[in-house]
Amino acid sequence: MENIILGLLLLQSRTIYALRKRINCGLNLMYSCSTGSIQAAIKKLLHNNYININETTENGKIKKIYSITNEGKSYFSSWVNSPMQIDTAKNPELSKLYFMGLAEKDTRAKTIEQHLADLQKKYIVLNSICEEGERLSNEFQNNEIFFYQFQTAKYGRDFIDFNIKWYTTLLKNIKENEQ
Repeated sequence: MENIILGLLLLQSRTIYALRKRINCGLNLMYSCSTGSIQAAIKKLLHNNYININETTENGKIKKIYSITNEGKSYFSSWVNSPMQIDTAKNPELSKLYFMGLAEKDTRAKTIEQHLADLQKKYIVLNSICEEGERLSNEFQNNEIFFYQFQTAKYGRDFIDFNIKWYTTLLKNIKENEQ
């Protein structure tokens, strides 16, 4: 989460609310987007002097705007330029699937159906992000940041699509085996 926040702050200074809103637009596939997880990451980044806070008053309310520091830029640069690690991608829900045979028979298909419904909602969001990216691709044709953000959105959409197909086949097999 810390690196996501640093990357977003490298692009522009933001409030916690703005960070959460941006993470909810597709980045939540990479990390949990609860306010608590963002606040914990912010606290750690502040402690390490990777970000700082500027307070402003807007409509009588104090607004905390977070910005990346030079130390944060250096740390982020080191991270983003390091090799990708394949073993860091975890899916804790697979453990539930692994032990599904121990679940009550009448809840198995319902659990998978609900998971499919959630995946389809995520697909709709990511597909709309990708469609918007397609519309903007000519405008940002030579923008390297946009290119990689767009590729990540397409990966997320295609990954969710793969999961929808896989879980649909699983659901079919569950229903056939439990008849």
